[in-house]
Amino acid sequence: MASGFFAILDDIAALMDDVAMTSKLATKKTAGILGDDLAVNAEKATGFLSSRELPVLWAITKGSFVNKLIILPVVFLLNWLYTPAINYILILGGFYLAFEGVEKIIEFLFHRPKKGHEVIVEAVQPENAAASEKSKVKSAVTTDFILSVEIVIIALGTVLEEKHPLLTQIITVSVVAFIATVGVYGIVALIVRMDDAGLKLIKKSNGKGLFSKLGQLLVDALPIIIKILGVVGTIALILVSGGIFAHRIEYFHHLLPTWPAMLKEFLFGLIAGLIAVGVFFTGKKIVSLFKR
Repeated sequence: MASGFFAILDDIAALMDDVAMTSKLATKKTAGILGDDLAVNAEKATGFLSSRELPVLWAITKGSFVNKLIILPVVFLLNWLYTPAINYILILGGFYLAFEGVEKIIEFLFHRPKKGHEVIVEAVQPENAAASEKSKVKSAVTTDFILSVEIVIIALGTVLEEKHPLLTQIITVSVVAFIATVGVYGIVALIVRMDDAGLKLIKKSNGKGLFSKLGQLLVDALPIIIKILGVVGTIALILVSGGIFAHRIEYFHHLLPTWPAMLKEFLFGLIAGLIAVGVFFTGKKIVSLFKR
């Protein structure tokens, strides 16, 4: 009886060892997409009132966990029933990410307030602010969904390469998905609260000494970091989408073989984004014509 119990413990230990090793390998392979995920979501989690930053981030984080709970069983089921379906879903997601990235570039180039134009600032009504916040959270969770699909599929591909049993596959991919959410949104929380940490350092040091200077550095650095993250996040959206096309569509995978991978992926993402934006706004105009 005792030997049977210890045999079970030994099996569990062996399973956990396999999970730990495979999770480490899968996390390494998803490092690139996790970096892009961080840049995109950090940019999306900023631009709110200081009092709303953490509640908004928590809402996005909860949405990310729900995304993983939906994605994990669906990906395993599709991989079992019809593996090519995963490719089709990723390609559609790639168009969405490309659309988001290119739309931001168009917004920056053509729809910024021009110097010399009089801008009338209206007080934001609470209901409008709440609606805007809800819309931004929804957009962030949708983007997270696409990036999460990519992370889960990369992790699943790793465990399939290692030919581990199904239980090890499920636990490993789930661990990587959990690490992705906690890691990414934990770092995002630290970024968006940099200024508050800086202000606390300034107050505690009475505006003098090394801690005061460090606090002021944190306060001054946050707007710069947010601007950098805005640029990096936009580029990341296009690169991730281009990477999906380059690796998931055989024709594009072999196209432009002499080009650097990053440049090729950016080009694919940019073209896909322009197509997606064109289709979206054309469709919008057609719908508005029918409504008249």
